[in-house]
Amino acid sequence: METKSNPLGGIIGFLILWSILGYFFMQGGIISGANFALLTILVIFLIFLFGGLRIVNQYERGVILTLGKYTSTRIPGLTWIFIGIQTLIKVDMRIRTIDIPQQEVITKDNVPVGINAVVYFAVDSAEKAVLNIQNYTLAVSQYAQAVLRDVIGGIELDSLLSERERIAEEIQKVVVQATQPWGILVTDIKIQDIELPADMKRVMAKQAESERERRAIIIRAEGEYQASEKLSEAARILASTPGGISMRTLQTIEKINPDPSKTVIFALPVEVLEGIKALSEHLKNK
Repeated sequence: METKSNPLGGIIGFLILWSILGYFFMQGGIISGANFALLTILVIFLIFLFGGLRIVNQYERGVILTLGKYTSTRIPGLTWIFIGIQTLIKVDMRIRTIDIPQQEVITKDNVPVGINAVVYFAVDSAEKAVLNIQNYTLAVSQYAQAVLRDVIGGIELDSLLSERERIAEEIQKVVVQATQPWGILVTDIKIQDIELPADMKRVMAKQAESERERRAIIIRAEGEYQASEKLSEAARILASTPGGISMRTLQTIEKINPDPSKTVIFALPVEVLEGIKALSEHLKNK
């Protein structure tokens, strides 16, 4: 926010000096009194004409105070004010960024954390930002810090770590409601870092490691269960297929030793095995 100083004192000093010079000119006969008066009026007119010109940039608004009272807001471009009567205060309308320093807060479950955030805001009403608040940048920063501490103090640590966006939106709602009468629009609030105590970090690391081990055991057990189902189904198919068991047995023998010259096979007819199986079933039925 930029305020143009009142140049009325400088103008009065210049007119006094001009009058003294005019007196000496008239005493020396260089200029007549009537001509000096006309020249003085012309000089005063030019001073007020060009001295009152002001430029308001595209990203600014100019608040005009006439004799200390708000009268209008000037749009970007070339404008003119009445020197000594009016004052032009330029207000930057661009989005600004405020870094909230790290705040030591105790959560609802009594865990001390260090947390910092960043606030994005812009001036929505130039006249309110000038008339209703002295330093809106400092006011927004201090109020956001207070709201941050209040909101974090009522939230548990797990919610703070997992619901960062929701907490930031809650803080923004409170800040927006308070800064609207100041002509300030808070566009966004972001929580940057959450600093935990060292012992809490170790506990959370152990908890995460235990959780990963639990998931690994569950996945391994599910894999073994699925493998056992497939093996059981394969055993039923082999048992119901004539010669299936024998073929599987030969494949197993082949895989035992890759060198055939070192493998000794004792062949037993399948009929003998089937006869032994039928005899055992007959004895069971008896």
